[in-house]
Amino acid sequence: MLLDSTAVVIASLTIASVAGPVGLPSSPPHTPITSIVAPAIATPDRPSLERALDLPTSTQHGTAATAPATPLTAESFANLTGADLLHALAAAPPAITAELLESNPHRLQALLAAPPEAPQVSGWWAGLDARAQRALLSAAPELVGNLDGIPVAVRNAANRDVLRSTIRELELDGLRAGRTAATQNMQRLQMLYGVADALGPATANPPRTLLQLDTHGQGKMAIVLGDLDTADYVSYLMPGMFISVGGNAVEWTDTAARLYDEQVSWLSLLAEAGAAEEVETVATVAWIGYQTPTLLNVGSLDLAYEGRDAIARAVDGLQTLRADDPPHISLLAHSYGSTAAMLALQDATTVDALAMIGSPGAPADSVDELSVRGEVFVGEAAWDPIPNSAFFGTDPGSSAFGARVMSVAGTVDVITNRVLTASIGHNYYFAAGTESLRNLALIGIDKSELVTDGSQRDEGRTLALVL
Repeated sequence: MLLDSTAVVIASLTIASVAGPVGLPSSPPHTPITSIVAPAIATPDRPSLERALDLPTSTQHGTAATAPATPLTAESFANLTGADLLHALAAAPPAITAELLESNPHRLQALLAAPPEAPQVSGWWAGLDARAQRALLSAAPELVGNLDGIPVAVRNAANRDVLRSTIRELELDGLRAGRTAATQNMQRLQMLYGVADALGPATANPPRTLLQLDTHGQGKMAIVLGDLDTADYVSYLMPGMFISVGGNAVEWTDTAARLYDEQVSWLSLLAEAGAAEEVETVATVAWIGYQTPTLLNVGSLDLAYEGRDAIARAVDGLQTLRADDPPHISLLAHSYGSTAAMLALQDATTVDALAMIGSPGAPADSVDELSVRGEVFVGEAAWDPIPNSAFFGTDPGSSAFGARVMSVAGTVDVITNRVLTASIGHNYYFAAGTESLRNLALIGIDKSELVTDGSQRDEGRTLALVL
């Protein structure tokens, strides 16, 4: 039975993938390395490592542990873990820190794969003086840029520095490498060029922040649209199968931009109608923080567990930084990403809202097992073969699961009089002008009263419900 179900899911996803991920236009292929010109990497108003450290450390939360007395040597570097390793790296001369991390990349990757919890990281960073912070940023930007609990501006500066320097190194190596190495370099370059393109110009509106960047292997990234430090509402877009940094950095960021624009439009409309004293703010996160599955490994939950841990760290990091001013946090999860999100919410992670679209199944039996302060929504498009498969457990679209239905079938919005199109198949839930995107935007700004479900009740979903 399992083999039969696996075959159905794989065949369905193969068909779905032909149209590309999540209804986004495919990017044109980059020019071969022999003639390529690297895209300019935008530098925001506060770009530099120096200026990023101008932020007051008093905004950090957590308790700093006492630094170990053990000096950082090759031997101690191999044995220290977690917070102890962070303290040792910060206490060592920058040249030694840089040399050890560069010569032992696997140790850095291991630390980032299982870092200390965000409150620990926050306390550790706040316990460093400005000189130590500056030295560590210079010696280990890849580490600093990917630790949840460190201020957003600092991570952005560090990751942009890594992006620039890695592109530069790979371009130079490509000129003198052999054929095999040149091919590998080209693949990494194309991935990083995509990230640079996704960041856009320095004048991008809203501003874009490079919150996470892994330049190795399949890569990882998180690009924030809006101000993560002050936004009233934060939405994480969790991808499913076939979404990768190398193939979809620009498209996934464009998706987050569409969601951002939709949310801003609704908040402006609500403010004009008197539903809010002023226009509230949003941030959307184009998050590709785990390796999504392909046809070869889609039948396993292994990568979903990786996604579970990664999104949990991201949410915990934001909640740590915003402990005094918590935003409304939503997870908007597509396909395999919905399963990963539910795994996280079965554990210790808590968010304000969850929306699942095109879900292949839930590890939980009902919404009661998910740590969501608000409501859980589920959307299923016509001709999408993945929902109702319950391949990874319970069908979240079943009435017994208890999620609220989110219509994606298309309608006329009774509030705006817009004609909203239907999402068809597995990959068009985020498409512009769809009822799906409208509803996802409203979920992200905590206006569940206005979310349509395809019933006659939709005719009464007017702004009066939120006034």
